[in-house]
Amino acid sequence: MRSRVIGTSGRPRLNVFRSLKHIYAQAIEDTTGKTLASASTLSSELKGSLRYPGNVEAAKKVGELIAKKCLDKGIQKVVFDRSGYLYHGRIKALAEAARASGLIF
Repeated sequence: MRSRVIGTSGRPRLNVFRSLKHIYAQAIEDTTGKTLASASTLSSELKGSLRYPGNVEAAKKVGELIAKKCLDKGIQKVVFDRSGYLYHGRIKALAEAARASGLIF
């Protein structure tokens, strides 16, 4: 997947990783290899407010949080990297919540 999806300084890559219990999202600029923004169910903003961190509702919260962090840093457009996961369930919920919060894919 990463050979086709490349993040630049104008449009960083929004990478998603999910485990059985948690979901993580990062905005990465591949030209320098820097992580510009990150959010997960383990973030201090979300950790106490989630009932269970491994469901669709938690993924929506992470999508809203990563969108907020990206927009605060001036990032409006991203390239979505689903890391080979099928686009359904938690991955879809995160992407749709980030779009609804203002990120453009």
